[in-house]
Amino acid sequence: MMGWFGFSCLLFGVLLRPSNTQNVVPDAALNCCEGDILLLLDSSGSVSSYEFSRLLRFLSELLLPFSLGQGQVRVGLLQVGTEPHLEFGLDAHSTQPGLQGALQRTRQLQGDTNTESALILAQGLLARTGVGDETKLPKVLVWLTDGVEPGVVDVPMAELRTAGVSVLAVSTGHGNYQVLRRVVTAPIESHLYFVDIDDISIITEDLREAIIELIRAEGLRVVEVSSHSAVLQWRPVLSANTGFYEVHYNSMLPGGGKGQPSGGASSGVQYHRRTLPGDASWIKLSGLQPDTSYTASLTPKSNQDYLNTLSANFTTLPEVLSPAVVTVSDSGPDRVRVSWGPLQPEQVQRYQIEYGALPSGQVHMVMLHGHQNTTLLTGLEQETQYLVTISALYSTGKEKALSVKACTQEGKMCVFLFTL
Repeated sequence: MMGWFGFSCLLFGVLLRPSNTQNVVPDAALNCCEGDILLLLDSSGSVSSYEFSRLLRFLSELLLPFSLGQGQVRVGLLQVGTEPHLEFGLDAHSTQPGLQGALQRTRQLQGDTNTESALILAQGLLARTGVGDETKLPKVLVWLTDGVEPGVVDVPMAELRTAGVSVLAVSTGHGNYQVLRRVVTAPIESHLYFVDIDDISIITEDLREAIIELIRAEGLRVVEVSSHSAVLQWRPVLSANTGFYEVHYNSMLPGGGKGQPSGGASSGVQYHRRTLPGDASWIKLSGLQPDTSYTASLTPKSNQDYLNTLSANFTTLPEVLSPAVVTVSDSGPDRVRVSWGPLQPEQVQRYQIEYGALPSGQVHMVMLHGHQNTTLLTGLEQETQYLVTISALYSTGKEKALSVKACTQEGKMCVFLFTL
């Protein structure tokens, strides 16, 4: 008898031991998504304490891979009881350790199952507030219930769906199928789950994938544009082992046409293609024409799933040839610093700086690489005006020069520009 009692205690201890996954944050978090997830958790007396603890463990494992915070995924937890209780709001946690700790500290409310009041509060929490792109972010409500007398939920759930909120449901009971079927958003087969509480972990990946499909941040952004280049950026949806990316870009014809893929003479448009590894998240497009409209597309090529092609349009800046601006600083009795811009190392091979005392002093010359845009001229005569000429020698053979007058009198600045 004592042996059986000891074995029972041991088994009971194993069942109650918290899962190690609650305290482990993955090294590579999902950086695929942006949006709000509000968890609506049945915390009433109809849910046993054992069921409640398993539901919290399930939520911990479900959310563990997501990157959290502004520009990523925001998570809130609203408990259903006699009165709804907001355990933590959408802006409460921007790190996984903070979220995981909050889930572990969550305590059951008990009381009645007043889901309707909780949904009214949820409507306010998920209201589309904000400015600009924030109003377009996807919102997801994940309802976890035992299915026992959920109350009058059709109307508030319909209002949430009308406001653009996607509703998913997980039931650990087997009743009220028709109610749950009515309230979730399509497709029902991936947004509605009936599962025994002891087997709930088997739906973790499927439910997570369903959420990811709703809040996946699909967008190709142009983050930096110059007259001859542009940087494209995207959220990674592949890894080095699951596929690669194809980037296509070309200038747009007047009227928005894209020209021919072959880039033939009939279109006058050159068509470019680049291939990048699956762990890439940006690319710099170089050799572009100034003041020209371009279209670019990114196609993830996966050996597992079909993924959408992303696209973006941009216009390069008008060309400003260097040197366009010259500044003189650090003027002293025998020295002066000359700087110029813009810096254009991709187009300028070298700079030639010539300087001599006015009116007819000896001319000196300094040669600098194209990635430099400042030099200190020393060994100058005191209280003397100098003519300084900066010439840019371009890889195309083009040249541009700009001259300034500079004084070597300490505390006195005399700068006059001359374009050559």
